[in-house]
Amino acid sequence: MPVVVDPDPAAVAALLTALPAGAHGIDSTDRLRAWVAEHTEEYVVVLGPGLDLEDALAACEDLRVGRPTVSVVLVRDQQQAPIDATLLTRAIKAGARDVVPHDDLGAVAAAVGRAHQLYVALRGPTGATHQGRVITVFSPKGGVGKTTMAVNLALALADRGARQVCLVDLDLAFGDVAITLQLFPSHTVEHAIGSEDTLDADLLGALLTRHQDAVMVLAAPSQPDVRERVTPALVTRMLATLRETFDFVVVDTAPAFDETTLAALDETDECVVVATLDVPTLKNVRLALETLEMLGIARGHRHLLLNRADDAVGLGPDKVEAILGLSVAAQVATSIDIAASTNAGTPIVSGKPDHPSSAAIRGLAVQLAGEPADPAGAAPVDPAPATPARRFRIRR
Repeated sequence: MPVVVDPDPAAVAALLTALPAGAHGIDSTDRLRAWVAEHTEEYVVVLGPGLDLEDALAACEDLRVGRPTVSVVLVRDQQQAPIDATLLTRAIKAGARDVVPHDDLGAVAAAVGRAHQLYVALRGPTGATHQGRVITVFSPKGGVGKTTMAVNLALALADRGARQVCLVDLDLAFGDVAITLQLFPSHTVEHAIGSEDTLDADLLGALLTRHQDAVMVLAAPSQPDVRERVTPALVTRMLATLRETFDFVVVDTAPAFDETTLAALDETDECVVVATLDVPTLKNVRLALETLEMLGIARGHRHLLLNRADDAVGLGPDKVEAILGLSVAAQVATSIDIAASTNAGTPIVSGKPDHPSSAAIRGLAVQLAGEPADPAGAAPVDPAPATPARRFRIRR
């Protein structure tokens, strides 16, 4: 899938309009190295006009030597760096396949199209197939910090653009993902209603809202009554379509086993169950785990996340594991910094990456994704493919 590199979010947004659905945007050549290491199927990199020319040419050279099958399109602002014979010569020697002006989006689209033709010729028409993984964040009880954990987990998985992540808000009545990220989406899940049989990557991509940390968001409807018109079939179609484009689809669900939550769980590869250290929550979580087991959902792929995990309340991880019969995958201690970061619209993983809570969430992301992306470009160890559990289908 095409990737745009530019430190200016406006330039990234403009260039993405010229690229196919599913194109990704990152802000630096450092993150590009991590992206290329994670995505062996990449076929084209668009280096935006905001990059320093020497950095852009160095990136071309790195790709020419390390990934010769990846085409590079160099986009330049002609007022700052005219596309003349000197620039063309340097770009070609560095490995760029095309050099185009920044204000000619048609030329950008044409260059990316030629890159795809070359890729297909080299690897065949099936070379660009993609199958991402769905991670559902669930709790049977509200107020445990589920949305906060889902948002931060999505940001940790994205690793500042090294992976392509979509965060889906399926708490259709009272979803808070958009406001947590201080996004004001013009489209939501509501605009996909009725497209169970026609929804594709282009249509769904138009409903996504981009966050500044390179996570795409499919927001919940703005009115709670809309949830009655979102069918399980639509949820299944949305998640199946998103996994064809994104590396990870993180789903924030409602705190109940309603039809849309069950449809999401049915498509889940990994299920993160959020709990707090109080008896009512643990009782509900135990019942929820028994329900998941009865339905055959995510067997062997359930991960317990303890939020506000403080020993002072009289319940520790050992007791929780004994009660629930599930080992603790991650613990996030109570911290006023988490609430302060959320209120500021900068989740703690982004705003305070060195905070212990950020480290705990990144640790869970590593468990789910495998080795963290390497900014130096070393290829990470591929995680073992998830063995799909027996699927539970909702029959209407």
